[in-house]
Amino acid sequence: MELHPLTELAAGTRLVVGGDRVVIVDDDLAAAFSPGDAVLPLSDGTVLHLPASQREAARQGVDAATRAFDAMGRVDDAQLDRFYTAFADRLEDERSFEPIAVANATDVGAARAAGRSTTRLELDDTMRAGMVDGLRGWVERRSPRGEIRRSLDHDGWRLEEVVDRLGVVAFVFEGRPNVFADACGVLRGGNTVVFRIGSDALATARAIVEHALDPALAAAGLPAGAATLVDAPSRAAGWALFSDPRLALAVARGSGEAVRQLSEVAQQAGNDVSAHGTGGAWMVATAHADAQRFAAVAHASLDRKVCNTLNTCAIARDRADELVPVFLDALDRAGADRGTAAKLHVLERDRDAVPRERYTTSATIDRAEGAIEEPQAETLTEAQLAVEWEWEDSPEVTLLLVDGLDEAVGLFNRYSPRFALSVVSEDPDEHERAFADADAPYVGDGFTRWVDGQYALGTPELGLSNWERGRLFGRSGILSGASIHTLRLRAAQSDPTVHR
Repeated sequence: MELHPLTELAAGTRLVVGGDRVVIVDDDLAAAFSPGDAVLPLSDGTVLHLPASQREAARQGVDAATRAFDAMGRVDDAQLDRFYTAFADRLEDERSFEPIAVANATDVGAARAAGRSTTRLELDDTMRAGMVDGLRGWVERRSPRGEIRRSLDHDGWRLEEVVDRLGVVAFVFEGRPNVFADACGVLRGGNTVVFRIGSDALATARAIVEHALDPALAAAGLPAGAATLVDAPSRAAGWALFSDPRLALAVARGSGEAVRQLSEVAQQAGNDVSAHGTGGAWMVATAHADAQRFAAVAHASLDRKVCNTLNTCAIARDRADELVPVFLDALDRAGADRGTAAKLHVLERDRDAVPRERYTTSATIDRAEGAIEEPQAETLTEAQLAVEWEWEDSPEVTLLLVDGLDEAVGLFNRYSPRFALSVVSEDPDEHERAFADADAPYVGDGFTRWVDGQYALGTPELGLSNWERGRLFGRSGILSGASIHTLRLRAAQSDPTVHR
């Protein structure tokens, strides 16, 4: 069959989805489509529209990164040390950071005015210091490139398995300026990177590129395009980027639905994906839980909202009278730490486990759109156990009671994003059962906020992956610079007469 370019799209056109279903093009999509555009039908019936301008912006970014990758084979560690040092120095220097701070303030103000979350957008002193520390951390980390993993001697010849650079890595992330420092870690292994950041943070991204990233690349003598920003505000640029088959790896960081779409786009193009879309950790306090330990680890898991924050807490029913008040106190203290009130969601069947006044008393809950008066507690259905609470300053969690560890793990496997699980128990057998049965890459026995590459492994983290789409092949869920490599085989023949 002969392929032809798609030059027009009429309303009513049937697009095949998954080989056995069709989705019908509507009037709006047909009217928006122009020659040079592309459409991508997804498995849920969504049809993504990729305008030609966004496709071109992504193509140019991958072009630059591909050319740079061809030149990275001869870049040595000393040059990479100079790059990371120069990048960190420019972020640390007040003069070069000033225009970045101004751009970020503009981005934050616009996001707040639109009622969008700014918890991960604001490039404050803490985030800035984290970026600098992360970049300096890459100076200390050596790439495994060139390492001989194993060798095998044959009669007259020898075979070596050698670690080497992988290729072009694409990052799509929402309004998180610090990911620039994280994602540049791929250069340590001789790879190159293409970024696409959400529109809320685009001015900040442009300023980082102009005043820190590009000057650092030039100072180190790295090839132009080794780290490239796709300067386009539309999400379609991210879809176009992930649909480029030249990528070695596509890394998606952001909210659940956006990341699911990006993952499917990349997979349709045949690209490998590291995706973490839905976060929110689960904690189980079993019948063998120590109350003081439970209070401490629950409180420590609610200090701020990120992907590894405690989202859902299951408590053994036969310890509810003791442990539910312990949990509510930890939740309230977490709110007080942030100068606000906490929000609780309770599984409908377990409504009576929580004092009645929680449902009738209002509190001021800090939302992205502003402070809102809401009941301190509300009930939810079992299906809503899958919801990740995206809170600003007011800690927000789900509470349920379970008859035992087996029920808790079963609900975790069914409703959670298969991300992080903490089991609070003094019974070693329960920890072994949980690790065996829970389908999660990160399992612990205390606070949930340990799930972080820098904190846990001492290496700058490029991304976290959950197991919503199944277990990962051959690596942990924490994506680090050392994770992004390939293995090559090199033969050295000592006897020229060897033959088969």
